[in-house]
Amino acid sequence: MRIARDGTWFYMGTPIGRHAMVKLFSGIIRRDGDDYFLVTPVEKVRITVDDAPFVAIDFDVTPDGLLFTNNVGDQALAGADHPIRMETDPETGEPSPYVLIRRNLWALIDRKSFYRLVDLAHVQGDHFGVTSGGAFFPLMAADALD
Repeated sequence: MRIARDGTWFYMGTPIGRHAMVKLFSGIIRRDGDDYFLVTPVEKVRITVDDAPFVAIDFDVTPDGLLFTNNVGDQALAGADHPIRMETDPETGEPSPYVLIRRNLWALIDRKSFYRLVDLAHVQGDHFGVTSGGAFFPLMAADALD
C-alpha cells in the first residue's frame, strides 16, 4: 500500500476509490520512527507514505483558533497539541505547511488552505505567521516580506 502526496491511497498500484475503505485504513495507521504501518490486533503491515499520511483540505476560523479538516474527515484545532510547521524544499524553495492531526501523524496543508493562512497571517517579532489555540506558528521570516 502507498499514500501519495495528494492523499490518494493505492493498493497494488491502483487507487482505492471507496472513501469508506480509506477512512477505515486511516484509523489504524501508525508511525514508528520514519516508517508507517497499518496496525490491527493481529497484524502490522508496513506501508509507503510519499510525504504525509493526510492532507488538510480545509479549515474554519473558530473562536478557539483554526480548526483543520483532513481528507478523511478528522479534525484538529491548531495549537500546542496540534502545531503547524513549515518546511521548504531546498532545491525549489517551495513551502510545504503541515498540521499535526494526531499522535505523530501530520497532514500536508493543501494549497488553497495555505493561501488562506497567509491571508490571516501577521508579523510577530521576526516572523510572519498565524495564531491559533493560544500559540503562534511562523510561516516565514518577516524580512522575507520585503
